[in-house]
Amino acid sequence: MTTPSFLRKLQQHVPNSTQLVGFLTLIISGTILLLLTGLTLTAIILGLIFFTPLVLISSPIWVPVGTVLFIAIAGFLSVCGFGVATLASLSWLYRYFRGFHPPGSDQVDYARSRIADTASHVKDYAREYGGYLHSKVKDAAPGA
Repeated sequence: MTTPSFLRKLQQHVPNSTQLVGFLTLIISGTILLLLTGLTLTAIILGLIFFTPLVLISSPIWVPVGTVLFIAIAGFLSVCGFGVATLASLSWLYRYFRGFHPPGSDQVDYARSRIADTASHVKDYAREYGGYLHSKVKDAAPGA
């Protein structure tokens, strides 16, 4: 009696055709990718074996060329970055002076008002104490 129940349970767990095709597709794709990985590694190793002497012989040429290329590319990217920053700054200034209130303009207005207030306080202080210092200078050097 255990054999028929075992066969019945086995038949319940048999995959349908869709699952079987999916499993076969997975196996075939995995095999192809594994073969391509092996071919890639083999090509890399063979390339290193054949081209290492050429690289070693020509390295006195490659080091200065690499240095010059690195400096040229770094300079070009720096100039491009500074150009973008300059354009962004000019665009912000244009919008600010046209009155469009770009982001951060309230902070600039606040800083400008603080600078103006400080300048007026310094001017008032100079007027108030400037005469005092002037009279002290005349006392110290009467002919001045």
